[in-house]
Amino acid sequence: MNHPLDRPVWHALTGPQAALARRAGQALRIAPSYGPFAAAPPGGEADLVRLLVDPADTIWLVEPEGAPAPPGLVVQRRAELVQMIADGPLPASARTGPEIVPLGEADVPEMTALALATKPGPWGPETWRYGQFYGIRAPDGRLAAMAGARMRPAPGFAEVSGVATWPEFRGAGHAARLIGHVMTGFLARGDVPFLHSYADNQGAIRLYEALGLRIRQRLVATILGKT
Repeated sequence: MNHPLDRPVWHALTGPQAALARRAGQALRIAPSYGPFAAAPPGGEADLVRLLVDPADTIWLVEPEGAPAPPGLVVQRRAELVQMIADGPLPASARTGPEIVPLGEADVPEMTALALATKPGPWGPETWRYGQFYGIRAPDGRLAAMAGARMRPAPGFAEVSGVATWPEFRGAGHAARLIGHVMTGFLARGDVPFLHSYADNQGAIRLYEALGLRIRQRLVATILGKT
């Protein structure tokens, strides 16, 4: 496997986002405040246990196959993922909208509340710093939906992430407009958009396909914690 998207976490932490990596022996993880993603080279999996910062900490591996737990760790959960990529022209459905606004540090409390309530993926105190996030606000000013950027496994690739909408605001097309806005920004700077979805989230996968993404490969998220 030589393509950077085959092992996106490993390539991000040894490539464009290496400044965010924390090392223990051969194993790497993103700075804990950004989230739990980790990876190790073949033969270096035993070092993963040294990446956990406290007894309740977990690390997430995103690999082509489910990873076994090395000594000192236990598999808490495995989830099948699909990796989707937009490597063609975006369809008209991948539209943006004038109501989309950039989000920043002042918006972190609302972003965090939305992420923790809807669970689009791991969220830490500084997850929003991966890349620019955007939102749509309700008429009363409340943050209704958001989407942003996360991993950069190699120059020319950027991940759409943090797509979340409060339940009472679903059905209005917010997610589609936000994803389209993020992908349009990626393409403007020369990056091919990609994202990950839980494989059983058929509704989300249909939306992503309508926005010009196709399934590139299947991966497995393995969540490890201390024994």
